Amino acid sequence: MSVLHRTRNAPKTPAADTPSSAVDELVTPLPTRVPRTRISGAWLGICVTVISFVVLIVFMLQNTGSVAINFLWLNGSVPLALALFIAAVAAAVLATSIGAARMTQLRRLVRRGKD
Repeated sequence: MSVLHRTRNAPKTPAADTPSSAVDELVTPLPTRVPRTRISGAWLGICVTVISFVVLIVFMLQNTGSVAINFLWLNGSVPLALALFIAAVAAAVLATSIGAARMTQLRRLVRRGKD
């Protein structure tokens, strides 16, 4: 039996227990993967959040220049980073509310279809 035609089901010889070449190492089965859990997902979420906050802090520290804001009858001056942050939060709230309204609409349609 040549090295290229070996399979995992080949009969083992005492010398085959220890891999002697790179090809034999490729034939050995890989260890099973550890299953993903909710805690591992939470840990990943925490890591992404911390990195995002670090990027946000660096952004805010680099953009401290004041800008004039005029909105309807409100006038004022705020740091550029704060103005952009407020605009981003407002856009996220708007997009989330529109998405929630659409999901509610679709759920009502599905419930009506089941009745």
